[in-house]
Amino acid sequence: MVFSSMTFVPLFLPLVLILYFVFTSPKARNIVLLVFSLLFYAWGEPKWIFVMLLTVTVNYFCGILIDKAESRKKQTVYMVLGVAVSLAFLFYFKYFGFFTDVFTGIFGMENPFTKPVLPIGISFYTFQVLTYTIDVYRKKVSVQKSYINLLLYVSFFPQLIAGPIVNYTDISASLEKRVVKAEDIYQGFMRFFIGFSKKVLLANTCGVITASLTETGTLSVAGSWLLAVAYAFQIYFDFSGYSDMAIGMGRMFGFTFFENFNYPYISASVTEFWRRWHISLGTFFRD
Repeated sequence: MVFSSMTFVPLFLPLVLILYFVFTSPKARNIVLLVFSLLFYAWGEPKWIFVMLLTVTVNYFCGILIDKAESRKKQTVYMVLGVAVSLAFLFYFKYFGFFTDVFTGIFGMENPFTKPVLPIGISFYTFQVLTYTIDVYRKKVSVQKSYINLLLYVSFFPQLIAGPIVNYTDISASLEKRVVKAEDIYQGFMRFFIGFSKKVLLANTCGVITASLTETGTLSVAGSWLLAVAYAFQIYFDFSGYSDMAIGMGRMFGFTFFENFNYPYISASVTEFWRRWHISLGTFFRD
């Protein structure tokens, strides 16, 4: 399910909002968001939800063990365990096929392994659960004793598929208690509408231009430039549109997500471009 689909916009999102505001307690609201987040993720390929659940479960118990461990050495062991399991899943699904192709290609062998299907959003939820385990180890945040809250943090549907990557330290307080005002709903809706327009009106239009140009075969100089510009804006409006929709929906539910794109194409250098493009990903790797 994608944010711009006719299943999500007129059906899924309104139903979540209605049920969310029927309840008043943070715990009940978290359960509503969690149920719909898991439904959202399982919509296309239900079997991959178990990979995410296993990743979260391992890191949940590693966080508790880190908190209870008496020595720094034991804490390090539990932290490494959580990180290793998370990255092992990511490596297997995303890179196992590539490395086996390279290895068998070097020796002129036929690859006997079937390339695994990539679970959607695995990079984003892996990075997010790592911020939790590592920050608990660093003592930057308290351990999350509620499995529901931790699973909601990782699986929250607005930012599950395409980001932005949300650090646990930035959202931990909101998982326990949050207030949603009418202004938040209005501003969140407007931000969602802007992102939706970027995706449907701009990214998709640029995508049509890109597809038509690539199908023509030989391009003129002008055609090549048009292809380059159309593709650049297709990628930008697609990513930033999804980020805008995620930020808007987060605000509707009382969560504050930081900006993910800051006019990257006005950058004066590659370094500045990196700071402006997918800011949450750059911040994750920097931290």
